[in-house]
Amino acid sequence: MSNEAVETYLEQLYTKDVTLEHIKEQICANGLPEISVPAGYGRLLTMLVRMSHARNALEIGALGGYSGCCLLRGLPAEGKLVSLELRQDYADLAKQHLTEAGFGEQVEYRVGEALDSLAALKKEGARFDFFFIDADKGNYPNYLEYAITLARPGAIIAGDNLMLRGRTLDTDKQGPSVLAMRRFNEMIAQDDRLISTMLPAYDGLALAIVR
Repeated sequence: MSNEAVETYLEQLYTKDVTLEHIKEQICANGLPEISVPAGYGRLLTMLVRMSHARNALEIGALGGYSGCCLLRGLPAEGKLVSLELRQDYADLAKQHLTEAGFGEQVEYRVGEALDSLAALKKEGARFDFFFIDADKGNYPNYLEYAITLARPGAIIAGDNLMLRGRTLDTDKQGPSVLAMRRFNEMIAQDDRLISTMLPAYDGLALAIVR
């Protein structure tokens, strides 16, 4: 049985989430790439945020707000999400969707190169309980290092798209994004500062706890 068949079976057990389906439809309607986190991992993010009692979350890569909504659903009413997004139009659309979902006052968007925003957050002394990395793949190792630096002890780090649609496993693929993802996966698995595991479903998800 293929992974796709298992994923399809499991997804059809759930009723459609009206809010998240609307966000996905608007992402498509506005011409954004249809690369939001899979629904199953979206539910997992909500669960992990809530189970960890996180109050401050950092998202690297906003797109249209799908993952941001999933993260905010797990945060308490006084919790806050800081979302880093390269493009202003993407951040504006994400903010619109999260405002419609009732989370507008809980999210802050920082637009521009994520590494610049991360450096600014470090300088500000910001600390977070939960991180979700889902942006340009070539900087994943850098994003992970910043996440560890900005983490409170016990913080959770999640990173999406470990397999890059199979390219990570293909030894003939040696492009910069593939090499960076392989390095990211090695760091997650071997860094002594982390307790981690990796989930193979969909396109792969890394999960780590900062010691």
